[in-house]
Amino acid sequence: MLTIIDPGPLTTIQDLGRFGFARFGVPVSGAMDMFALRAANLLVGNEANAAGLEVGIGDLMLEATDDCVLAAAGAGYDLFVNGRLMPLWMSILCRRGSVIEMRKSPGGCWGYVAVAGGIVCEPVLGSRATFVRGALGGLNGGPLRGGDTLPVGAPSQSPWQLAGREIPEMILPKYGEAITVDVIIGPQAERFADEGLRVFLSSEYAVSATSDRMGYRLQGATIAHRSGADIVSDGMVRGSAQVPASGEPMVMMADGPTTGGYPKIATVVSADFPALAQCAPGAGRVGFRATTVEAAQARYRAMMNGLRVIEPDDD
Repeated sequence: MLTIIDPGPLTTIQDLGRFGFARFGVPVSGAMDMFALRAANLLVGNEANAAGLEVGIGDLMLEATDDCVLAAAGAGYDLFVNGRLMPLWMSILCRRGSVIEMRKSPGGCWGYVAVAGGIVCEPVLGSRATFVRGALGGLNGGPLRGGDTLPVGAPSQSPWQLAGREIPEMILPKYGEAITVDVIIGPQAERFADEGLRVFLSSEYAVSATSDRMGYRLQGATIAHRSGADIVSDGMVRGSAQVPASGEPMVMMADGPTTGGYPKIATVVSADFPALAQCAPGAGRVGFRATTVEAAQARYRAMMNGLRVIEPDDD
């Protein structure tokens, strides 16, 4: 079991998301940096979709009330156990009574903690992911609070088999404060002037400080529409980049709405979504580069195949 001492402003329980309900207006939610949570879970022997902790904005302090193996991942955070700096992207044995901290540091904005056995809470619509605006999932549908206790499931292996695993730096996403992400142009590319598309693909945008789990508002060169910024509302997905009348794009994130009434100029590819998510509001800058569906699929397969370096120890 884990006990929350200080959750900071925004620590929630997340898994990889709530699928199959977009037609009812329910966002997928789940981890902003899906790669980091997936990797942390695999490091401690969990299924990739096990529930873990997502830390945003500030720090997290918790106590291990039993011996456990955990792993922390993400960007913009340092892990401390009993005041000692420990590596991210590695599974660590923590003794009963250990105090675990995720402290905010420069260079990202989302940290993750996975514990062997996964956090146990009641699924809502098939997922344990917390959607705060809808009060769904997690623990009572909201951010964690001091004093909350989190039950943990049975680990898949003994602590001695799980501790000490690590992920090579070479397979991690290319996190950074200034990034370029691949996009698939459309589905409403015809709604933009040729000059608007050129501006979109040649400009660098600042991630607004008003950005959140719903969407990243981008500030910079304006994108010209052909005939107004309103369309009949249609479906959106994580990564959809819609352009309102202001001409500045907004990229839909984990809690993004499932429909929208502005034309979508492009969609960020899955392989680049972790780096985009970690591009900190108020500090990050992002540019866009057109790619093909085939190239995007190949990049995502390569990213997932990289995690196969985490093999169970059967000794």
